[in-house]
Amino acid sequence: MARQRKPDWLRMQPPSGQRFTEIKQTLRDRDLNTVCEEANCPNLGECWSGRNGPGTATFMLMGDRCSRGCNFCDVQTGGMEALDPEEPDTVADAVADIGLDYVVLTSVDRDDLPDQGADHFARTVEAIKARDPSVLVEVLVPDFQGDLDCVDRILDAGPDVFAHNVETVERLQWPVRDRRAGYHQSLSVLEHAADTSDAYTKTSLMLGLGEYDHELYRALSDCREAGVDIVTLGQYLQPSRSHLDVYDYVHPHAFETWRRVAEEELDFLYCASGPMVRSSYRAGELFVDALLRDGRSVAEARREAREGTHA
Repeated sequence: MARQRKPDWLRMQPPSGQRFTEIKQTLRDRDLNTVCEEANCPNLGECWSGRNGPGTATFMLMGDRCSRGCNFCDVQTGGMEALDPEEPDTVADAVADIGLDYVVLTSVDRDDLPDQGADHFARTVEAIKARDPSVLVEVLVPDFQGDLDCVDRILDAGPDVFAHNVETVERLQWPVRDRRAGYHQSLSVLEHAADTSDAYTKTSLMLGLGEYDHELYRALSDCREAGVDIVTLGQYLQPSRSHLDVYDYVHPHAFETWRRVAEEELDFLYCASGPMVRSSYRAGELFVDALLRDGRSVAEARREAREGTHA
């Protein structure tokens, strides 16, 4: 397929500002990884510069190399290294030094480890909460090959938001995702979290990979039926020529239509939808922050969504 020219609505803002510099330096001093940099996130400048708030970063745990090779992702594959036992405390210290009140934690896949890294992930949540229980923690976790004991270890640590990305519609799971991933496997992880915890549940889908409208609607419906509260929709952007081609650049008007479908028809609590939206997206974090700081329980927020009274 011939490479398409990026439309004007996909122009990225270059990173800048004192807050951006402070966060970057804190991370460098502690040799920490962020998915913001490893995955070449287009919103790095906005999030780190704090243009919509105090600034945020999504910490990527367990190294910068993944045991899987998804064809959309720019994170390196293979060459797995031993876990750093000090990383949970190092991340917690960085969160305190930066002054974050909402933290996003994600990780590479670690299928090579006996528990696939679940305990290491959970200990990071616990370390952050131990230092300041008021800090809200969102976890964006792997599927752990469907092992729900690993999911339970994460949930027992007490995250405020439990996120796992379905990534794309069922038909396109391969070649988009690694063959060890799977549509129904991901849905089972999300459904278990929704059924067994008080955390908000969240997922993300990429558009522009060749999905049909009816497939996207079905995927959104399946996620909602699995108990997912929050969804983000964004444009897939090809990290390099060796990755999957962009099938189509979806117009912002279409993203707005899908936002209305998600919130008004399918009753998601919140949908962040736009070409530059990513799974860890500041607008979504601000929404969840407002819900939790307002003292509303997950059950109350879900009831309000069903009644059409949420903001």
